[in-house]
This record gives sequence, structure tokens and C-alpha cells, in this order.
Amino acid sequence: MPTSDSNIETEVKIAFSGGASAARGLIEGQGFPLVHERTLESDQLFDRPDEELKRSDQVLRLRRSGERATVTYKGPALREQPLERYKRREEIEFDISDTNAFETALDRLGYVPGFRYQKYRTKFAVPGETGVVSIDETPIGVFLELEGTPEWIDRTAARLGLSREEYLTASYYALYREYRRSHPVASEHMTFD
Repeated sequence: MPTSDSNIETEVKIAFSGGASAARGLIEGQGFPLVHERTLESDQLFDRPDEELKRSDQVLRLRRSGERATVTYKGPALREQPLERYKRREEIEFDISDTNAFETALDRLGYVPGFRYQKYRTKFAVPGETGVVSIDETPIGVFLELEGTPEWIDRTAARLGLSREEYLTASYYALYREYRRSHPVASEHMTFD
């Protein structure tokens, strides 16, 4: 099935060493109003026992955020010049009302729970602009996520005093796997408990 541009997510992450309060001050100081209060997001990835999705660079995720539960499918990364500095991939997302029924259906289809991760996310956006700036407070540090068109991302990063050299395209799974290499006693999952 072909993908449409409306289903393509384009984003970067930037590690932010100043902490969440400093990040919020920076973002609001540059004219980005708050659009979504700080909320805990608990994510659970699912895959086949042989890691078929991971091997094909696909993701199936169940996210719990406040009272909301969302299922997300992410397709393989789109690797095209000169856009490789951005993470671009198909994203299909929908809300569900019964997470237990969804997990049971996945189990019957042969999917098993995998990596779990949590973050506190706060979102900011300028009305009329197409992008969103998020502060992600994770167990391994604070990250800014810029999601929008490549032009919007570059313009927003510059507005925040950040450079393209700071862009990260790795997933939280990959960032946490790297973190565990230098922190061997860290738990298997990137959670706050």
C-alpha cells in the first residue's frame, strides 16, 4: 500500500543538558506557547519472537498517556539524500478504548511484548505553524524533539540556538541500548521504576 506525505513523520531529537526547566524557559522565551501539559507516556513495543519487525526496521507500539491509549505503526526509515539528517518514516496512529483486548489480539496473532520505555512529555507549538517542539524527560536525560517539515525543524533549531550537528535520529530504544553499554547495571527497560 503506498504511503502519502500526510502519513510521513519527520523529526529529530536533541540531547539537552540544561534540564527540563531550562528547556521550557528557552522554548517559551522564543515564543512557543504550551499546547500540552507535562504528561507521563508509557510505551510498550511489540514484535514477533524472532524480532521480525525490528529486523525490517518497523515498529508496533502501544502508548498509554493519561487516559488515552494509542497504537502506532512506524514503517522503515526513508533514507533519501539530502534528508538523512532527519528521521523520516511512515506513521499510522489510532486511539483504542480497550488495551487489554488489543494486547490479547496481538498475543493471538503471535506478537509478544518487548522493550518498554517512559518519558514525561511537554508539547509546545505556535498557532498556524506545522511543527511541534516537545520536551522529553527520560530516565537517561532530557531531549528536545522537533517534529515538522525539514525546513521547519532547521528554522526552529536555529531559533532555539541549536545546530544541525546536534540532531539525533536514533529511537529511544537505540539511545537506551547505547546508554546500557556504559551503564551495565541499568535495567532492561527505560522506565522510572
